[in-house]
Amino acid sequence: MKNSNIKLKNKTVLVTGSSGFIGANLVLELLRTQQSIKIIGIDNMNDYYDVSIKKYRLKQIEKAVAEHPESSWKFIKGSIADKALINEIFETYKPSVVVNLAAQAGVRYSITNPDVYIESNLIGFYNILEACRHSYDNGQTGVEHLVYASSSSVYGSNKKVPYSTEDKVDNPVSLYAATKKSNELLAHAYSKLYNIPSTGLRFFTVYGPAGRPDMAYFGFTNKLRNNETIYIFNYGNCKRDFTYVDDIVEGIKRVMQATPEKKLGEDGLPIPPYAVYNIGNNHPENLLEFVDILQQELIRAKVLPEDYDFESHKKLVPMQLGDVPVTYADTSALEADFGFKPSTSLREGLRKFAEWYREFYLDK
Repeated sequence: MKNSNIKLKNKTVLVTGSSGFIGANLVLELLRTQQSIKIIGIDNMNDYYDVSIKKYRLKQIEKAVAEHPESSWKFIKGSIADKALINEIFETYKPSVVVNLAAQAGVRYSITNPDVYIESNLIGFYNILEACRHSYDNGQTGVEHLVYASSSSVYGSNKKVPYSTEDKVDNPVSLYAATKKSNELLAHAYSKLYNIPSTGLRFFTVYGPAGRPDMAYFGFTNKLRNNETIYIFNYGNCKRDFTYVDDIVEGIKRVMQATPEKKLGEDGLPIPPYAVYNIGNNHPENLLEFVDILQQELIRAKVLPEDYDFESHKKLVPMQLGDVPVTYADTSALEADFGFKPSTSLREGLRKFAEWYREFYLDK
């Protein structure tokens, strides 16, 4: 077990992508569980998906701030690709912990809109690394820990399962995956050169209430409600390590508080204080079974009628470009170092999503 060497009480934490799915849930969890924490959030609020969901998340954060007045929250609308803005944020607020969750997500979108991935995932992340580097200028304490989002996509078409962080990941099958692997390489270089403690987290198919509409469970729900056909890729023979958002957030929170150790190698030179972990459910689900549970929970939540003819609304189709047949996380390192393993069952997580969906879209 790693020792927690960062106490978040009275710390300033910068969360990029703070109106995003994982970012907003992390901010909520920190406000609810940490005393006197100062959180700075930045998000460009782009319209990659329905902005009203991002606004909903920000309202939830505002409610949490009102319930925890000893802590503070500052939201900045802007892009991490804006270097001057990032430098200004670091100079003004001097964050102790940085959690970089801002990124252009999605495998399929990267095929048709590559520019935004380079801007956010590469240039934006470079700006964060440079700001972390200069946070130590003139003897300042600077950033104590940089935690950043990677992705299970980096494993590409690896045949060995479960996926381990020890596996070679040099064969990405999408631009999105390539940018995420690039983040890990850049973070390693900056950890080595400037002794910046950094931890990358490879997320596995995150889902839950107020999630991303481009994710399968959300898109399927929208289509089923509109009596449209849902397409199940690889003829249903895909397996995904679906991970409930609360489990992801708990993992991030624990990782934030334990930095990779700064130490010297046998050659007397610093070993990069750098680590990468998988955060997944360690239990891949067949896509057809997943869709069946989703359908049951949508009916239970009265999003769909009890007599809904599901069979007539689904179609099994071949694999699509950039996708992979299985994602499966080896989470043994996370468990060993942080005593944590995601535990939310798929049915429990989809039930919470279905109940939120009804409240957000149907109970207005």
